[in-house]
Amino acid sequence: MALISAPSVNNRFTQLFIAALLLVGIFWYITPSFEVAKHISIPGLHSSTPKPPPSTSTNALSPKPRHPIDHLIAEADGELKILLAKENHNVHDAAQAYRARRGRQPPPHFDEWFAFAQNHSALMVEDFFDQIYTDLNPFWGVPAKQIREQANAFLHRISVRGGKTTQRTDVDERPWLNLWEDMVGSVAEWLPDVDLPINVMDESRVVVPWEEIDGYMQTELASRRVVEAAELKTEILAAAGSLKALDESPLPEFDPLFEGRGPYWPLAVVGCPPESPARKAYIETDFSTAPPLTGGFPEGSYEGYVQNWTLAKSPCDNAALQGLHGTFVEPISIATTKKFFPLFGGSKLPMNNEILLPPAMYWTDDPFYSGGKEHGQAWDKKKDGMIWRGAASGGRNKAENWKRFQRHRFVSMVNSTSVRSAEPSGVTPPNFALPANNPYDLAASPNETSFADWISTWSNAAVVHLLCFPENPADRSHCSYTDRYFSVADQMPMKEQYAYKYLPDIDGNSFSGRYRAFLFSTSLPIKATIYQEWHDSRLVPWKHFVPVDNTFADVYGVMEYFLGNEGMRVGGHDEVAREIAMGGKAWAERVLRREDMQIYTFRLLLEYARLCDEERDRMGWRESGVG
Repeated sequence: MALISAPSVNNRFTQLFIAALLLVGIFWYITPSFEVAKHISIPGLHSSTPKPPPSTSTNALSPKPRHPIDHLIAEADGELKILLAKENHNVHDAAQAYRARRGRQPPPHFDEWFAFAQNHSALMVEDFFDQIYTDLNPFWGVPAKQIREQANAFLHRISVRGGKTTQRTDVDERPWLNLWEDMVGSVAEWLPDVDLPINVMDESRVVVPWEEIDGYMQTELASRRVVEAAELKTEILAAAGSLKALDESPLPEFDPLFEGRGPYWPLAVVGCPPESPARKAYIETDFSTAPPLTGGFPEGSYEGYVQNWTLAKSPCDNAALQGLHGTFVEPISIATTKKFFPLFGGSKLPMNNEILLPPAMYWTDDPFYSGGKEHGQAWDKKKDGMIWRGAASGGRNKAENWKRFQRHRFVSMVNSTSVRSAEPSGVTPPNFALPANNPYDLAASPNETSFADWISTWSNAAVVHLLCFPENPADRSHCSYTDRYFSVADQMPMKEQYAYKYLPDIDGNSFSGRYRAFLFSTSLPIKATIYQEWHDSRLVPWKHFVPVDNTFADVYGVMEYFLGNEGMRVGGHDEVAREIAMGGKAWAERVLRREDMQIYTFRLLLEYARLCDEERDRMGWRESGVG
């Protein structure tokens, strides 16, 4: 047998190698797509293009085309661009924007306020302060002397005198009052002397008949005038002198005539317009039945999803909320008045007349509300699911009314066990409704067993305290009328909740004190509420958080949009969720900082101090070089 020499082996190898390369080249050329490059590997040859990170299974699938949420997100993008285009960079432009939006001169010391904001690197957009004028404008219809005297004589108050703060209350220690005093104290050196009556309860307390408030608003509108610079009174002095006299010779304690008898709904709806659905609605008194839910699209939604956030939160426009929210079913306490007077608080219903401060819970460093210094790991390190932990609060839940409470309903709706028990059997759930006839076009129909299976892949929601009434002090983990529907879980620190991508935020006895911390986190807040807060005009739904309706009918569609349904081969929008979460966090770090709360409080109290002065109609800031 002839031996093959080394040179011939080398030649043969060279020929085979060249032939292989030619075959690969021909194959590459005739292949209609470059996708083949992803599946071919030639040892020793490396692409200079880095490999993309591995995708999760649902993201590797195609999502449904032309989803309604795509449209809502695009609208939100445009809304934010319009807002950012209004930024003011100097005090002259800020004053011009003020006059155009408010119809009068800025308050005295406006330049000091603007300098304070600029020194704290604030994003200055006049629209951010709209809530101040929603709250204060009716007081232009009330004599300044009446405002001062009511405020000074109210039991719970914070006072500013000579740049220092004090408080008055009926007990030795009220933590929220201490926090609010600290907040006001942080800007007190620039403030005129004022008295701030404080709502020390969770619930809102002032509901003045709409017709009366409308009369005050007409007075405010008629009083608008941009006073000429030469006429301006630029210092708040008369009010300060009057307050000194009141301090020296106090008036009897002011009694707002708070009412303590419910139900609360008829007390609250007097603050709604006469033609609103709430004013015309039948008043419910029996809450023992299942809630009035159809499983269809919420009123005013865009193909089932929240488009108008103000409308979605409004009890005046959504009369069914009287049987869907603990605030109206049976609040923990009722102490409300129809008497119009200045009362400051951290949240309120749209028909209430309190003056909003940033909530004390947002000013505290307590990790229970703030989440501490940790805001969560990177998005791709989080669990692909939803977490909710909280007490079964919202009011006083009892055997005869618990089915109507919002937190009970939410936990049941995202609990695969409760959903599974209702799917194939056709049994009506006691406190929620599955979407009827699948209006959201979910990949797994709600009347199929696969629907509960899908929920189990992403939901982790549980109550940490059932808050039964009456409660058994010896066994707080059980409740005779809800034990068959709920099991109690251990509390979970907020920093541990940040390990999940999706964080629902649901009203408790009033607003949820965790919302600001959620916005600062690297997770995505999903928000349902009927309450107003100081920051509402700063946040754009679908851009900084995901809004859901108070019926929670849309929650399944929202979660399928973001997570998809791997079992049904439907992809999600994980990257879109990440963009909203991180965009919301970055935005919160620009407009919801402690400094922004100071700036808001500073501006609010300048306006309030002007209202307390008899010379208020010609009072304002005189711009340098004008007049």
